[in-house]
Amino acid sequence: MKAAFPYPTLFGDVSLDVTSVSVDGMELPYSHVSKVEQTVALHQAGREKWESATLHLTAKLPEEELREGPWTDPVCLAALTEKATNARSTTRLTRSRDGSWRGSIELARARHLNRATLDLTVAATLDGLAGRFIGATEKPWFVDLKVTTPMRQRDIEIVEVDFSGESHEWLHAFKESPWIVETTGDIPIVYLNTGAVEGLVDALHGSGGGDEKLLRELTASQIAQDAWTAMFHTAISDLDLDEDGTPQIPAGWREAVVRMMLPDVLPGRQLTDALFDINERRTKGFGWSELQTSVQYAAGRRSQITRKLTNAVRSVQRQTGTTTDES
Repeated sequence: MKAAFPYPTLFGDVSLDVTSVSVDGMELPYSHVSKVEQTVALHQAGREKWESATLHLTAKLPEEELREGPWTDPVCLAALTEKATNARSTTRLTRSRDGSWRGSIELARARHLNRATLDLTVAATLDGLAGRFIGATEKPWFVDLKVTTPMRQRDIEIVEVDFSGESHEWLHAFKESPWIVETTGDIPIVYLNTGAVEGLVDALHGSGGGDEKLLRELTASQIAQDAWTAMFHTAISDLDLDEDGTPQIPAGWREAVVRMMLPDVLPGRQLTDALFDINERRTKGFGWSELQTSVQYAAGRRSQITRKLTNAVRSVQRQTGTTTDES
C-alpha cells in the first residue's frame, strides 16, 4: 500500500540500476551483480580483506511527467543503509544528457556487517517548499557482504549485537533478552544479544562436544522455534484478498512459511481452505487463541526441539547413571 500525500507526486515508475561495482578500485565481476534479483554479492569479491566498494548507479524517472508537473528543481538521492550497524550514507545523482540520472555511492567495509539496503528517493520544490518527497523506487537493492551469489531471498539473517550498545537504541528495551526476532523486512532477522548471557554467543559458534554441544543445539532449536512462530504470525497477519474475499498466499519468505506450517497448524485441510479458515479466525477472533497450541506445535516440529531435548535428557541420564525404559 502506497502512502498518500496532500500534494501531487509522481505516478510513473522510478527505477534504479547498479551498472557496475568496484572493490578497492578493482572491477567486481558482473556475475556478482544481478539486475533481476536487484542484489550485489560482495563475499569472495576477489580478496579476503577489502576496505570499500563503489557502486555505480543509473536511475530513470518519468521525464515527461516530471517536466510537465508542478515540481521544480528535482533531486535524486540514493541512500545506503544497514539496520544492524545503524550505518547510513547518501549521494546525489546528476542528470545526464540522455535524461538518466547517474552517480556512485561508497560502501565502507568497516561500517557494515551483513546486508545493506540501497534505496532511491526523488525530491523537488513544490509550492515554494524545497525537499518535498515526490517519488521513490518500489523495491530496494540489496548489497550482501555474506554471499557469493546475488540472491534477493535469504532464509534468515543472524545479527550479533549488544542490545545495550549506543548504536542500537531501539534494542535497549530488550536488553535482558538473549535474542529477539524481527520479521518486518524482506528477510527475517534474529538479533543475538552479545551482552545478555556471557559466553552464549561463543558457545553457539563453538565446535566442542559434550555439554557445549548440547547447549549449542538446544539454544539453536529454541531460537528456531521462536523464529518460526514469529514468522508464521507475520505471514498471516496481513493477507491480501481477492474480489470475493478469499485470502491469497503471500509472496517471498512468507509463502514458504505458510506452506510449511499450515499443514501442522490445521492438518487435513487443502492449503486454500486452511488459509481461509485461519484468516477468519484471526480477523474475527473465534478459535484464534485455541489455535496457538497448534502454532506452537508446528514451530516445534520445524525446529526439531523434541529431538534435541531427548538427546539432552539422555546425556544427563548417562552422566548421573539413571536410565529410562524404551519400548
